[in-house]
Amino acid sequence: MELSKAYEPKNVEGKIYAFWEKSGFFNPDNLPKKTHSKKPYAMVMAPPNITGSLHMGHALESTLSDILIRKKRMEGHQTLWLPGTDHAGIATQNIVEKELKKEGLTRFDLGREKFIEKVWRWKEKYGNAIVEQLKALGVSADWSRTRFTMDAPYQKAVEKAFSHYYKKGWIYRGERCVNWCPRCRTSLSDLEIEYREEKGNFYYIKYGQLTLGTTRPETKLGDTALAAHPSDKRYKDYVGKEITIKSVDPTTPKDKEPKLKEIRIKVIADKAVDPKFGTGIVKVTPAHDAADFEIHRRHPEIPIVQVIGPDGRMTEGAGIRYAGMKTAEARKQIIEDLEKLGLIEKTEDYAHNISLCYRCGSMIEPILSKQWFLKMDQLAKAAMKAVKTGKVKFTPKRWEKIYLDWLRPSEAYGEGGLRSIRDWCISRQIWWGHKIPLDGVNDVLDTWFSSALWPFAALGWPEKTNDLAKFYPTDFLTNDRGIINLWDARMIFSGLEFMKKEPFPKLYIHGTILTKEGKRMSKSLGTGIDPLLLIEKYGADATRWGLAWQTGDLQDIRFGEDNIVMGKKFCNKIWNASRFVLGQIGESSAALPRRQAGLAKEGGPNPKTAADKKILKALDGAAKETADNIEKLQFGKAAQKLYDFFWHDFCDVYIETAKTQIKNQSAQRIEGSGAQTKTILLHVLLNSLKLLHPFVPFVTETIYQQLPLSRKEKCLMIESWPRL
Repeated sequence: MELSKAYEPKNVEGKIYAFWEKSGFFNPDNLPKKTHSKKPYAMVMAPPNITGSLHMGHALESTLSDILIRKKRMEGHQTLWLPGTDHAGIATQNIVEKELKKEGLTRFDLGREKFIEKVWRWKEKYGNAIVEQLKALGVSADWSRTRFTMDAPYQKAVEKAFSHYYKKGWIYRGERCVNWCPRCRTSLSDLEIEYREEKGNFYYIKYGQLTLGTTRPETKLGDTALAAHPSDKRYKDYVGKEITIKSVDPTTPKDKEPKLKEIRIKVIADKAVDPKFGTGIVKVTPAHDAADFEIHRRHPEIPIVQVIGPDGRMTEGAGIRYAGMKTAEARKQIIEDLEKLGLIEKTEDYAHNISLCYRCGSMIEPILSKQWFLKMDQLAKAAMKAVKTGKVKFTPKRWEKIYLDWLRPSEAYGEGGLRSIRDWCISRQIWWGHKIPLDGVNDVLDTWFSSALWPFAALGWPEKTNDLAKFYPTDFLTNDRGIINLWDARMIFSGLEFMKKEPFPKLYIHGTILTKEGKRMSKSLGTGIDPLLLIEKYGADATRWGLAWQTGDLQDIRFGEDNIVMGKKFCNKIWNASRFVLGQIGESSAALPRRQAGLAKEGGPNPKTAADKKILKALDGAAKETADNIEKLQFGKAAQKLYDFFWHDFCDVYIETAKTQIKNQSAQRIEGSGAQTKTILLHVLLNSLKLLHPFVPFVTETIYQQLPLSRKEKCLMIESWPRL
């Protein structure tokens, strides 16, 4: 049997993937009956947005998941890796609105119904692109079960969940200070905010006898109190009293010089104030700062004045001098006015994080708005308990802290409690998404509300389906640390609430892929790397190998293409070693016995020489370490062990020794002309292909199809994993 002289991924990958799909073995229902006797093994794919294209994070996450699911399939489990896509409410609406803008239209020109129709047409045309990209990587998910979060059965699940919470009294409507995107014209949760460091100024403004520091002087127009920490002795004589301060008169026309105005403002004590920040006393603007709004709730006598509107401009409440200005304009104007009036004590350079919409990148404005909220106290307690009791285990374990910190109630932090769990703002003022199922309500639900149901809704809940009974709870999930609270925590408390069982016992937080210089990858900045280009250049196996190789316990991965190059060289080594073995054993070996388990200690080939014994022992060791490392989610260590075994123990040592053994046995006319050595060569190659297959499935499957075995499975994908 012969393989071509060189391994060319482009010539085989498309054919092999089509062969796998045709086999039907991605679908657990089509797996050999022997798998039905073992406990099923299931995973759900983190559903990529329909707006998305494959990026390095997807590629890493999908590679690691595929390694695990392929190993479990070979171990004889009835495996399900359930894929799907997310409707991505804000992101998808933004893209379609941009398309409309090219035609000189807005969604309001179309109206809600026609706009939604246009979004559906866009989804049908572009929404499944990432699925084909995942296939190019070799992902062995059951595409026949692909789910979409806006499909009718899934919408039924979302309505059921909302109704459940609503009837319990956990969903309510209230006026709160929320994160607001003026561009998308919708509320966002705290977890949907991105931050960018920006160099700005810290302004020290005179408030009567006191001086306060702020980065947002435009919100001064909405100040209704001053606050200090109860233990701060500097301000104890002011607490509980009203003081007179001079401020700019906002009723002065814009074309006139600013005028002074005296106002009365109360000083209160609140533990949320950090005595070490600025001057230790802060202005309280309840309508435009979430922490200030919480202060207002503890001190309801403080009034609320809204000076910024949903369009990101100053309202009439800011006074005629500033009304209609964008916040940046108003900031510039009020600084100029305060300086003219002698009310700015000093200005310092200050680098701070600004809040941005995670979808369109616009500056977030905290504003007062009526929204729908889900009470989080009981749900958070349940989610915390699941991790504290070990029902859900994080790998690496250090990520538990981020999870638990977000879920803890405020009293767990003592003073302030600013990192406490808040009720979840679940309403969004957009059109694309799951409409809140209440009469007269036009809002849709936060995308994460629906994706929180994914591990069971994707299996058919609320219907009592066979898939739900067989595959829930799932066994494993992996994702980036950025969605631990956005998605992982919400899936855990949703699973407990609706299924009375955690959705998965293992949660692997993989590293974030950075540039070689340690910076976040960004398409807009030109620092992103397209994994499809790597696949085109080096092949899917090389890309997968290079990604798996770099995983470990480190928080981030500084990506280097040299690891992909190494992966390509390794695939070529596997190919060339296989060519040699096939060339040695020839067609005459077609009747050689084929062992399911394949390892020496289970009755494999009978070693005759010291070299034979050494390679079989090394194979046993490699199989054990590989299995252990994959189970421990040490994918990088598993890859490194396989590399050392195959390249050094097998190729550098045993194959060279085998050449001599076969030559000597043939020269001495020993019966079988080196048959025992050939048997061991085939035995080691077969089991090496099995161990390597989860990492580099294309090249191993191609070689497997050429092995002259008396009996073999249709696909290497369903061969038996080497047993110890």
